[in-house]
Amino acid sequence: MDVVVKFFATLREITEKKEEKVKIAENATLGSLIEELSQKYGSAFTYYIYEKGKRSVNPTLQFLIDGINVNTLNGFKTKLKNGSIVAIIPPVGGG
Repeated sequence: MDVVVKFFATLREITEKKEEKVKIAENATLGSLIEELSQKYGSAFTYYIYEKGKRSVNPTLQFLIDGINVNTLNGFKTKLKNGSIVAIIPPVGGG
């Protein structure tokens, strides 16, 4: 199945894309998608997504599936559907 991943800020620089259509397995989860993207984009992506390059996701990043924060779903175990839109949003500052 296909999902669309939207990249912002630093991830846009790393991937050199605003968004990308990704083919994933049936019953894929957000966690498996992130792993797949880490393998595709290498160490810079992995270091940014995972806390200091570890396998725990950086808690400052927000992940939305079809506009819904994954924290209100099943986190990184949330199953994706064909046509899902996944947004990876960095922390926002301002004042």
